[in-house]
Amino acid sequence: MKRKNLTVARKTHNFYLTKLRKPFIKKAYEDFSKKLEILNLKNKKIIVAVSGGADSLSLLFLSKCYSLKEKVNLHTVIVDHKLREGSTAEAKKLKNLLKNKFQINCKILSKKKNYIINNVQSKARELRYELLTKECKKKNISHILLGHNKDDVIENFFIRLLRGSGLKGLISIDNINTDYNGIKIIRPLLFFSKKDLLELNKKTYDYFIEDPSNFDDKFLRSRVRKILKNLEEEGLNFNKFKLTLQNLSKSEKVVDYYVKQNISENVKFFKGKQRIILNKDFFDNPDEIVFHSFTKVIHHLGYKKHYARGKKIINLLKSLNSLNKRDKFTLSGCIIEKVSDSVVIYNEKR
Repeated sequence: MKRKNLTVARKTHNFYLTKLRKPFIKKAYEDFSKKLEILNLKNKKIIVAVSGGADSLSLLFLSKCYSLKEKVNLHTVIVDHKLREGSTAEAKKLKNLLKNKFQINCKILSKKKNYIINNVQSKARELRYELLTKECKKKNISHILLGHNKDDVIENFFIRLLRGSGLKGLISIDNINTDYNGIKIIRPLLFFSKKDLLELNKKTYDYFIEDPSNFDDKFLRSRVRKILKNLEEEGLNFNKFKLTLQNLSKSEKVVDYYVKQNISENVKFFKGKQRIILNKDFFDNPDEIVFHSFTKVIHHLGYKKHYARGKKIINLLKSLNSLNKRDKFTLSGCIIEKVSDSVVIYNEKR
């Protein structure tokens, strides 16, 4: 390595490790690194997704420190959805700043054209995951770090509540580690508040981009965020909210127990034939048990990546319950056929 490059590398290393000596930053790093220890990432590669917000840049700073101390190969990417004017210019500006000021090389991920009209934020998230997992497979990387925090957990709960999500949907939002298309999605900042991350950003990079969509009331998340500010004045805080999630989680475990029992006793699987038969007793359970049992067998047999929407499952179950004759339906890559008191399900591609 040339002497100039060695000098730059040494300055970069010193910048991060000097920052780590400050008590607030040191404590944040210790909490962050504990979340990654169980992943055994030493001598491995990770991708960090950076949006330019204070939370994602705080994630990048902590990840960079971790890569230097633990010798982890860090790949930084910026996702440009191209869904609003100026996003590409912002991505390029962020890329140049991180390279020139903090010696972090970034790659911008995007598609040439995106025509998203409805459910913009939801579809943008799907696009983001698609681009990130594609890059992971290209680089043979198995872990993605995302900057979701405490505030996101509370917001997601109320968004799902307003959309009528069931018990499992409501409590699945605070998982630190999840799987997406064979890639591990890691959220090591879930126990950091937005306020903490703003403070961390101020003490480290001291730069972030404010996404204008955060203040646009046409998005449900922005409206929920305003409601939560009022609820904070009534005493809502993360610790109380976490207790509620824990109580709901206990109830979900009970439901899961009976779902497994229902599937074990009342579902017949035909190996190699891509076919399942649900007997009459399958449906002689509480609605919540039938709903989750049916959702699981449909997902098992179908070829869709995502679970079928709850509303579609509920409507289909109502139709099956009201029919006394043989009839067929399709859902999530499956054909569902009522035969007398039983239901036969098979894959459309069989």
